[in-house]
Amino acid sequence: MISYQQALDTIAKYPFEPAKEKVALQEATGRILASPILADRDLPPYDRVTMDGIAINFTDFANGQRAFTIHQTIGAGTPKQTLHIPGKCVQIMTGAIMPQGLDTVIRYEDLSIENGVATIQADNVQARQNIHFKGSDKQAGEIVVDSGKRISHPELIVAAAVGLRALEVLKMPKAAIITTGDELVDIGDVPKEHQVRRSSNYGVQSLLNDLGVEVDQFHIADDKDLMIKRISSILESYKLIVLTGGVSRGKFDYLPEVLEELGVTKHFHKVKQRPGKPFWFGTHSKGNTVFALPGNPVSFFVCALVYIRHWVNCSLKIQANLPHAILTHDLEFAPELTYFIECSLEHKSDGTVRATTFKGNGSGDFANMIQADGFLVLPENKNQFKSGESYPYLPIRN
Repeated sequence: MISYQQALDTIAKYPFEPAKEKVALQEATGRILASPILADRDLPPYDRVTMDGIAINFTDFANGQRAFTIHQTIGAGTPKQTLHIPGKCVQIMTGAIMPQGLDTVIRYEDLSIENGVATIQADNVQARQNIHFKGSDKQAGEIVVDSGKRISHPELIVAAAVGLRALEVLKMPKAAIITTGDELVDIGDVPKEHQVRRSSNYGVQSLLNDLGVEVDQFHIADDKDLMIKRISSILESYKLIVLTGGVSRGKFDYLPEVLEELGVTKHFHKVKQRPGKPFWFGTHSKGNTVFALPGNPVSFFVCALVYIRHWVNCSLKIQANLPHAILTHDLEFAPELTYFIECSLEHKSDGTVRATTFKGNGSGDFANMIQADGFLVLPENKNQFKSGESYPYLPIRN
């Protein structure tokens, strides 16, 4: 049995090699950018006015002039104008191109306008104020968004602004989630007394979808020969295999020997943690990565949340350190295991995050997770945890 950190380190040694593909801009959210986004022209592409008001030549103001005759009005979208008439100004709107011959914008709040004459009522006017100058953000050809970035709202804005209808992104491996167990029935079935509906696999599918992984679902009964046949076929078509159930020590827990017979190399089996101790991880020479996770819903979800996400991040070279929260109460946990315990989080006005933990009724109590914002990660090298101490936590929701 290995430690939580050893499990993370082992998984990091077996990343997948992502391919690249192009996707439409509208479908790129959440994907990882494979190629940098470059500015196709200077940003901004012209000297852009940032306040509604008037544009003047600052030399006139410096020489003592305060009243300016308005020569014309310019709005956003008007081609660049020129004004070389001393003592005159233009009325100009936010987003417009600064006219040639003028260099300073005075906002309406600092003006009085009467009979076509704008009078400046402020004394603290600075040369070149209220102008967003051409190329001051990025120059043509410069990287605006580097590769390796997860695409979200700001990245989409930038991509559209530089004229990209599609983005090159990293292609994730296709995943198969395989549930096992004779007690499991489909969500549309009415379970008998000895049966339960398959459920945690849908939470893990959602987690994988958030990571950009396409998922297909399978179910296999507790029959060793059937498992060998079905899993052998699935290994031919899916690079990421996530199994749930059948990895402990029960008489019907066939998965470890099935995977061994199918040529999947075991890298570890069992991690010193609660929940999720009977966790099996391996790889196949054909390039498959196999996570065989415990069947109890909370154990399954915690292991997927921690280890599959870690595997994806390592493969994509994403540095993703866990956030920290401050424990609100004393807590004792005697076993020498890493403890993932549900917690509610409170974001305080001083910028700290406070965590209040609570116990459910074991790793089968999936309903208890609804109350939780995350799992506090308590280290195995101590058993007394004091109020005011800070520990990492795993957010359950994005």
